[in-house]
Amino acid sequence: MTTSTTSESSPATPLFDLQALVVSVRRRRRLWLSMALVGLLAGVALAVLLPPRPTAVTKVLVAHKEDQPNDTGTLIRTDVALLGTTRIAAKALQALKSPEKPEDFMEDYRGTGLTNNLLQIDVTGDTDAEAVARAKALAEAFVADHVSRMRETAMAEAKALLDQRDRMRVELAQVNQEIGARSPESDPRASASIESLFARRAELDSRIADFDQRAAEARTGTPKIITGTQIVDAPRAVRHSLPKAAATNSAIGLVLGLVLGLALAAVGTVVADRPVLRRDIAANLGVSVIAELPRRSGRLWQRRRTRVARERLTAHLARTVRGSTEPVSLLELGCARGTSAIALNLAGALASEGPAVIVDGLPGPQLAKRRQKPGDPTVVSGERAAAVSGQERRIGVGSVAPGTAWTDLRYLGTQTVLVVRAGHGSAAWLHTVARQLADQRIPVIGVVLIDPDPRDRTDGTLWNGLHTALRGRNEVPARQNGTGLPERLPARAARRTDNDQEAR
Repeated sequence: MTTSTTSESSPATPLFDLQALVVSVRRRRRLWLSMALVGLLAGVALAVLLPPRPTAVTKVLVAHKEDQPNDTGTLIRTDVALLGTTRIAAKALQALKSPEKPEDFMEDYRGTGLTNNLLQIDVTGDTDAEAVARAKALAEAFVADHVSRMRETAMAEAKALLDQRDRMRVELAQVNQEIGARSPESDPRASASIESLFARRAELDSRIADFDQRAAEARTGTPKIITGTQIVDAPRAVRHSLPKAAATNSAIGLVLGLVLGLALAAVGTVVADRPVLRRDIAANLGVSVIAELPRRSGRLWQRRRTRVARERLTAHLARTVRGSTEPVSLLELGCARGTSAIALNLAGALASEGPAVIVDGLPGPQLAKRRQKPGDPTVVSGERAAAVSGQERRIGVGSVAPGTAWTDLRYLGTQTVLVVRAGHGSAAWLHTVARQLADQRIPVIGVVLIDPDPRDRTDGTLWNGLHTALRGRNEVPARQNGTGLPERLPARAARRTDNDQEAR
């Protein structure tokens, strides 16, 4: 017989179980689906209740003297920064004759560099007409400021070149004066100095002509910049579509809500540390999972499967109670209603063999305030439970939730079946339940898992727990250690015991 075993924890066991995290997050889908729905509704509400202000847009072609094909956008970024200054804002407000402060107006517009020479200006206003007027005034103010700065720069550059040319002309006049009417033939001894003066005069003539040309080029380039800088896209109002805005905002809200919900579910799962897999619940309780039941009946095509599972569980528990000389109890953790239904089904299955009484130890009204129907088993609690005769079969129903009176559990049954809802109790509390039941000397026959994950493929059987498992009722008990409690057998020994039993 080939079986998968759950042995003692290994040193190589990972500290972070990704499978358990995924399962836990998937089980908390109500949380992250609700967050996604809230985000979607918030996006729609934002689009409807807070529509965007009327906006106008215009585009300006900006010419620069320093334009280069390999420019990385430094010049247009400078223009965007200049657009966001109080100087431009004040000029636009002056053209609009508006008393608004430039600092406040700067918050209502922004510039975007589309290319190295194309600037887009977005302006908001109280109405479409106001937004268009503000965009036009702002674009014209920027163009005028840019042209003015370029003209001033060109004039300053031309003036500097002409000043340098005038200094060269003064020096040329001095050289011409020194040369006078002399020539190398009239004064052979001064021929060398006269030749140097002539060379200096030629150099000065060349430099004067160069300065004249550069000054002319500086003045000539300004009209190109002036005519090149212009509004190429007239200001126009931007039309906003409410359905489109609602769809966009809802999509963004849906994604953000979903991400936030998944993050909260993951963090909550890690912090809470609530086992949901069969193997984890069995390992923390130290008892094998003997049956599983869904929390609800489910859809129509799942009800037959649920009914068959309930009948199979009732038959298992009935055989266990019949073969036991001690009373058996059902102790719930997070599923009092389901445990009550299991107890009623079990009492109904045992009714044909004699009277069965359910001892209600639940803190809630699941059994105490239940409407009695003809043929239903007797339910007693409190002092009435002590009056039950020995001829009647007792089925105790209690709870191991926080706040349990542990010493009272033996009065419900000296051996028990735990009915645990997956993901309800933390790992620490499952350890507490196992320890308290061991202290009360109440052996646990097995665990009935309520609301298991349908995609869970882990093994909930502890193969070293033959001393309590239903399948090990006729097995040789495990070795006793010095504490009087059964010692856990290694997985290999447990498998060997199983194989020997099959051989027998």
